[in-house]
Amino acid sequence: MPDRLDALFGGLGARSRVVVGQLPVTLTVGLVVIAAAVFSPETLTDTLFLAAVLFHVAIFGACVAIPWGRLPHLAFAVIPILDCLAIGFTREAGGSVFNVLSLMLVFPVIWISAQLRTFMPVVAIAAAILSTVVPPLTLGSPPAGGSMIRTIFLPLVMSVVAVTAHVVSTTLHRQRIKLLENEHDLAGALDESVRRQGLLDAVLTAVGVGVWVVDCRGNTVLTNRAMKTDAALARLTDAGSGHQHLLAADRSTPVPANMSPPARAAAGEAFADELYWAGPEGGQRAYTVSSHGFPAAGGQEAGAVITFVDVTSLIGALAAKDNFVATVSHELRTPLTSILGYLELVMDEPGHEDIHGELLVVRRNAEHLLGLVNDLIAVASERVELSLVETDLATLVTEAVDSALPQAAGAGLELKLEVERPLPARIDPARISQVIRNLLSNAIKYSPDGGHITASARRTGDGLVCSISDTGIGMNEEEQEQAFTKFFRSARSRETAIPGAGLGLPVSKTIVEGHGGSISLASEPGRGTSATFVLPVS
Repeated sequence: MPDRLDALFGGLGARSRVVVGQLPVTLTVGLVVIAAAVFSPETLTDTLFLAAVLFHVAIFGACVAIPWGRLPHLAFAVIPILDCLAIGFTREAGGSVFNVLSLMLVFPVIWISAQLRTFMPVVAIAAAILSTVVPPLTLGSPPAGGSMIRTIFLPLVMSVVAVTAHVVSTTLHRQRIKLLENEHDLAGALDESVRRQGLLDAVLTAVGVGVWVVDCRGNTVLTNRAMKTDAALARLTDAGSGHQHLLAADRSTPVPANMSPPARAAAGEAFADELYWAGPEGGQRAYTVSSHGFPAAGGQEAGAVITFVDVTSLIGALAAKDNFVATVSHELRTPLTSILGYLELVMDEPGHEDIHGELLVVRRNAEHLLGLVNDLIAVASERVELSLVETDLATLVTEAVDSALPQAAGAGLELKLEVERPLPARIDPARISQVIRNLLSNAIKYSPDGGHITASARRTGDGLVCSISDTGIGMNEEEQEQAFTKFFRSARSRETAIPGAGLGLPVSKTIVEGHGGSISLASEPGRGTSATFVLPVS
């Protein structure tokens, strides 16, 4: 209803608004005339009373005839002021019976005071005073006790009405303006929300990554088109049974319900680039899965966004690359082994003393190349053949340090040894020595400005721990994450031409994990690196 009235009066022109504002007074005067005709017919024969009524009619006629839209905005105020005078004349002409007509002053007083200009209540009060003073003076009515009380009391009452009307009007106006501003802001926010929603829908539709949004209970909130159109992923969103179609990275172990990506994400766990297999047997696809949580906000529950990136082609390419590397490495190892064998025969025969030094160089480089080939095979197969025997790890570390002392001294490095003795373990001594040599070689190569290297070995509750720490160039977090990746070399090592093939750490990792142990790095740029591997206690 308020909206309809607002639409009705808000669409009126200036003349129509003046007429509507005058209607309460005009209609009331009409009712007074009817009542006088019924209850006091002699009043209608009074010339003064009829003149007062004609005054009201003339005022209403002026409201209709005058083009108020062409006049100043507040020009209409003359109408309610004339109403106050007309009401006063009508009251005086009607005598004491019509004293009640003073209540009609409320209409013009409110009309004037409801305007937003601060001086309008003063105009309304002045009009009320004129209504009580001018008619008696004009008609020559003798002052009486009642008229004096009215002259004083009525303006006071109208003053309160005027001030109240003005306060209410200005308050409502401010609230209306505020509501309109809020409505405008809300409309803008809604438009922006719709725009963002459209943009989000377009992105989710266009992106080739499966997107699955779940709430804090693991229930599906949203899936994009890639998630729905991929047959392998679509089965995962089935409530209660989706996890049955998901396999771990080994492609054979089913993922338990409580370890499925939506269950882990709903529990608040964040993870990135974890490998899963999904799909029917014989048509499985590989996906790297990541989860990022979002907090509760705006009345929405907390939840998580899970992404599925299809890496089947990449996994296949990597497997093909590994197979190629393994095949080429095997093909290279056979002739290299033959070369080394014939070199030994040549060096054992007399008559080659004059080229013995050159033969040593050939053998050394052939052995180095054979070591690289063996590393490639180990990295490609991700396993090594181990010959486990009872060995003292402390002795292996000591021998490796002794062998590295000349190289460290040549690089201006101080090499320290800190080992407990003995450290018996059932390990492959050749392979573990290879790991220690790899770590020492890295420490020396990546400490170009001197410093010191510490090789330590000790027994702890977790097993036998061996650490190689240096004060070299160090690595940032991103480089540490990639350090055990095949053929990875840091930007600094490439820029400074530090030699290496990026196989030392991956091979060391394969060897240590083949023993049932673990290897890790702790590094900080400019502060050095500490490489630590742990082997099970014998």
